[in-house]
Amino acid sequence: MNKKRPVNLDLTTIKLPLPGITSILHRISGFALFLAIPLLLLMFQQSMASEEAFNELKTLLDNALLKLILWAILAGILYHLIAGIKHLIMDAGFGETLEGARVGSWAVLFISGLLVLVAGVWLW
Repeated sequence: MNKKRPVNLDLTTIKLPLPGITSILHRISGFALFLAIPLLLLMFQQSMASEEAFNELKTLLDNALLKLILWAILAGILYHLIAGIKHLIMDAGFGETLEGARVGSWAVLFISGLLVLVAGVWLW
C-alpha cells in the first residue's frame, strides 16, 4: 500500500456536488426526526389525554418559540419525505446520470422549500 498518497483532513476544503449535499441533508433530517420523536409523542399523548389537556397544548403552542420548533420539525419531515421519494425514483432507474442527479437535487430543494414555506404559513 502506498503510504505517500495525499491525505486531505480539512473537511472545509472538500467541495461536494449538489447531489452529495442533498444526500447528506437527507441523512441529517432523518437523524433530527429521530431525535424529535419523543417531543412529538409527548405532544400526541397530551392532545389525547383529555379535552382540557388538548386546550392546554393548544395554548402552549401559541408561543412563538414552540411554533418555530414545530416548524423546524415539519421542515425536516417534508425535506426527508421529498428526498426519500427522489431516492426511490433513482432506485427505480430514473435520474441515475450525473445530470439527472443534479436536476433531481434541484427539484428536491425547490419542492421541499416550497412545502416548508406553505407549512410555515399554515402554522402561523
